[in-house]
Amino acid sequence: MRCKQLVIMLKEPRPGRVKTRLGRDIGATAAAWWFRHQCAGLLRRLEDPRWHLSLAVSPDREGRASRVWPTHLPRMTQGTGDLGDRMGRVFRTAPPGPLLIIGADIPGITPQHIDRAFHALGQSDAVLGPAPDGGYWLIGLKRSRPVPPGLFENVRWSTPYAMEDTQRSLAPSRVALTDMLEDIDTVADLDRLRSQS
Repeated sequence: MRCKQLVIMLKEPRPGRVKTRLGRDIGATAAAWWFRHQCAGLLRRLEDPRWHLSLAVSPDREGRASRVWPTHLPRMTQGTGDLGDRMGRVFRTAPPGPLLIIGADIPGITPQHIDRAFHALGQSDAVLGPAPDGGYWLIGLKRSRPVPPGLFENVRWSTPYAMEDTQRSLAPSRVALTDMLEDIDTVADLDRLRSQS
């Protein structure tokens, strides 16, 4: 059986480079600190023998050499382009088998969420994890057939239409939806997270 793969998209946690909207609310240094610690916790939680965990890092050279991320986790570079270009590159170049891609700024992700998403790929060609803002926190492809050539074409990133546009770009694939989770973009999101803890 082909190995299940989980890829986490990570940016080097430098002030002004990550979580810029949150940085406008709480300061660039505090936002970078939050992102770095959020990522560290996420990586610890999601190392699991049921799948192979690797990192897609950015910027390429700095991310490959970074000492911020655990050295035992394999790294690939994201390369250039918008989010769709970078995720498409991961899907097209990773070893064969079912593959999930997630972002690193979703505090609620647990191994159970990842397991459910892989399970959804058993009956579908693709899986999406919706976010309340119209985007998504997870995308996965079974990759039992070639990656759809139009994947991520005309997706309006960072808008309420990102998931809808991505679903359209996956046609005619069968797409399953999994758990809805929220990412952290603003101080209001952070406050809501703290109030739920």
